[in-house]
Amino acid sequence: MGAENSKSQPPILSQPWREINWHRDKQTDLQFVKNYKPQVKGQQLRILLHGPVGAGKSSFINSVQSVLQGRMYIQALADNISHDSFTKKYTTYKIQKESPNTFYPFVFNNIMGLGPNKGVLVDDVKLALKGHIKDGYLFNPVSQISEDHAFYKTFPELNDKVHVLVLVICADTLPLLTDKFVKELLEIRKAASDLGIPQVALLTKIDQACPEVKEDLKNVYKYEYIKKQMEKLSAEVGIPMNCIFPVKNYHEEIHVDNDTDALLLSSLRSIITCGDDYINFTKQQTSSDRYA
Repeated sequence: MGAENSKSQPPILSQPWREINWHRDKQTDLQFVKNYKPQVKGQQLRILLHGPVGAGKSSFINSVQSVLQGRMYIQALADNISHDSFTKKYTTYKIQKESPNTFYPFVFNNIMGLGPNKGVLVDDVKLALKGHIKDGYLFNPVSQISEDHAFYKTFPELNDKVHVLVLVICADTLPLLTDKFVKELLEIRKAASDLGIPQVALLTKIDQACPEVKEDLKNVYKYEYIKKQMEKLSAEVGIPMNCIFPVKNYHEEIHVDNDTDALLLSSLRSIITCGDDYINFTKQQTSSDRYA
């Protein structure tokens, strides 16, 4: 599919439509992530990944860990065969820093993928946004979690709630999105927006969607095909272009790569920044209400 699409693409642009300094920006973004500390003491920034089955949510978590560890790292189990969601439980992933028993102040929550048959229910995603689902909950694709369930948290604390919602979706499957699926994405996006939660999108598998990008990842912002896929996603679900990031997850490599790292870190920095802005804004609103 990618090869067929790329044949109709214009010659490579002399200048990329989005600027990125592959070496300098990688180092700057890496330092930002390593130095990040929430302004609110004891705060843990919670990042919820959602999207269709097989989009690369687990692979993104592993890829981020690989970048920060400087080596291939696999914690979130991924599957390359099943057509159903490989992720069944609501799982929180912490990322360890260089020192033993120390972790970055942000966590990823992986959730069962959206799917036509055995995917996560939209209502469960909404409850996860509010912090009502406990870690380890086994999703039921035919029935949402009930309030009397052992894994339902009636009174979520601030750290239980989601601070940034990340849609993970494949570049080569965008043309195949059904109306039903888009409707579910819009419903989830509205629920997050009503809560004030910022949203970011990751366009994965760009190397599979565009052969020229597979040949050289630095071509990602020089070919119109990737840009058009991002524009399509933006038009379908309403996420602004500057909140959509093309990334390549690690899936066949045995060593980390500078260009892959650069794209991953660029997206991660924006995700953290969005979540941190939300935390700070929420704190300001709470303080204003207290002294009103």
